[in-house]
Amino acid sequence: MKSCNRKTRKFALKGAAMAFTVIAITAITGSAFAQDGIEGIEEANQKVRSYFAAGTNLMYAVGAILGLIGAVKVYQKWNAGDQDTGKVAAAWFGSCIFLVVVATVIQSFFGIS
Repeated sequence: MKSCNRKTRKFALKGAAMAFTVIAITAITGSAFAQDGIEGIEEANQKVRSYFAAGTNLMYAVGAILGLIGAVKVYQKWNAGDQDTGKVAAAWFGSCIFLVVVATVIQSFFGIS
């Protein structure tokens, strides 16, 4: 039994020494590549702001596709003589307006140009 405990203890000490070595190496090399927190936040801010124009254009494209799909669905309901054509038209039109308004409001609220 004692030999088993000795082996377990020896293995645990080797594991702890290896973990300490990995942490020490990570700390030494990590400090060489570390940057100031403010610089990192500013870099992330600039990257997100640079992606916003493309995201806005994507949102407008999705709105245009939804508008076309909605127009076809409303046209089909109108030709079929359904009574709820007005509700369906308002729902599709409202969703397209919502996409455009959200993109514009976010852009003006956060001052992204």
